[in-house]
Amino acid sequence: MTLTLLNASLLVAQSLLILAMGCAVYRLLRGPRAQDRILALDTLYVSAMLLLITFGMRAASTLYFDAALLISMLGFVTTAALAKFLMRGEII
Repeated sequence: MTLTLLNASLLVAQSLLILAMGCAVYRLLRGPRAQDRILALDTLYVSAMLLLITFGMRAASTLYFDAALLISMLGFVTTAALAKFLMRGEII
């Protein structure tokens, strides 16, 4: 019973994360301002990271967790660099 419930809840979580990623892609393409697009990109990488974690839980593999950690680090650096670029017009 518990294994079936776990698999069902992970499947629901994955489908909702895919829906969230679709909404983020829509905002990324249609965003009226650059700030909206950066926020959509931030939401997209967080959703991708969480989707990889749920895949790792279903597959019982640590490889997915390493990939999620890499995505989170690169996403944070990218968001910080883009925010600094919007504030000052330069990164360095």
